[in-house]
Amino acid sequence: MATPKPGAPATTAKDDRTAPRTQNVTTFLSFNNNAEEAVNFYVSVFKNAKILSTVRYGEVGGKPKGTVMLIDFELDGQGLSALNAGPEFKFSEGISLVVHCKDQQEVDYYWDKLSAGGQIIECGWLKDKFGLAWQIVPEFFLDVLRNSDDETRDRAMTAMMKMKKLDIETLKQAIG
Repeated sequence: MATPKPGAPATTAKDDRTAPRTQNVTTFLSFNNNAEEAVNFYVSVFKNAKILSTVRYGEVGGKPKGTVMLIDFELDGQGLSALNAGPEFKFSEGISLVVHCKDQQEVDYYWDKLSAGGQIIECGWLKDKFGLAWQIVPEFFLDVLRNSDDETRDRAMTAMMKMKKLDIETLKQAIG
């Protein structure tokens, strides 16, 4: 199915809706009344992304008939669901989505796109314009954390703690 243009309504073919799920655990994101806008934004940011299905409210459900209830979508093969649940459900930094980046160009791309209209935090964290927390992390940094001795790991962490957007060259200089 073709990726919709930003602002285009989220729709899908019946075949996609009836396909079996291959992922047993799905991240479920609750929005107030802007799940469709958020999903269209996320699908426009990620190059390998698509909307799988859209369910609209009927006569029952607490929202006007025909408005979006649930959208299933994928970002780089990761299945997610977005629900227009109401204002009582808020995002928190206790849950974030991590984008693993192969180089600084990817870090810059995702940082710029996802932080636009949102909030820059620190240590590679940001909140997008919908309030969802993201971590934009180069694989290089994760490799250092997983595979280095304590001193190297500490130098990398010390450098990272001073950053907002993570910078691979600065991290490399810090670890020597």
